[in-house]
Amino acid sequence: MSDLFTRNRLIGLGIAALIFASDQFVKWLVIEPLQLRQRYVIDLLPFFDLRYTENRGVSLGLFEATSAEMRWILVGITALIALVVAVWIMREKLLGDIVGLGLILGGALGNIVDRSQLGYVIDYADFHIGDFRPFLIFNVADAAITIGVVIILARSFFVGEKDAPTS
Repeated sequence: MSDLFTRNRLIGLGIAALIFASDQFVKWLVIEPLQLRQRYVIDLLPFFDLRYTENRGVSLGLFEATSAEMRWILVGITALIALVVAVWIMREKLLGDIVGLGLILGGALGNIVDRSQLGYVIDYADFHIGDFRPFLIFNVADAAITIGVVIILARSFFVGEKDAPTS
């Protein structure tokens, strides 16, 4: 049984590493080769563009960092959340929950790197239907965090008592 728990935790940490690497790679791709910072918008599909945005706040642009101190406070808060999620992964037994936590951890780490290095998080994915935008402009990290939270919430509402896995 211990091997199963170790395997599940490694899967969670692997997902976090994959999300982190993917997030950083795509941000590099849109900034460097595609030069989105200079071009501002690249029209791809009738419902999806790449649109350069600097997010100086946290989720939904809340708590905007208007000073260096606030920037580092946001980095610290996000790092604390990432630490809690990492500990949760190491204590969690069920793979479904670990997958969601891995998505959250990888996304948090990607955004922490941006905020630490740049002072803001680079967002670029702009899904829209005409002028209607059901989401704010986002990035791989944001999408992973959102999907991870949905997985954790759905499992908490719809999965019965958390028993240790049998296989």
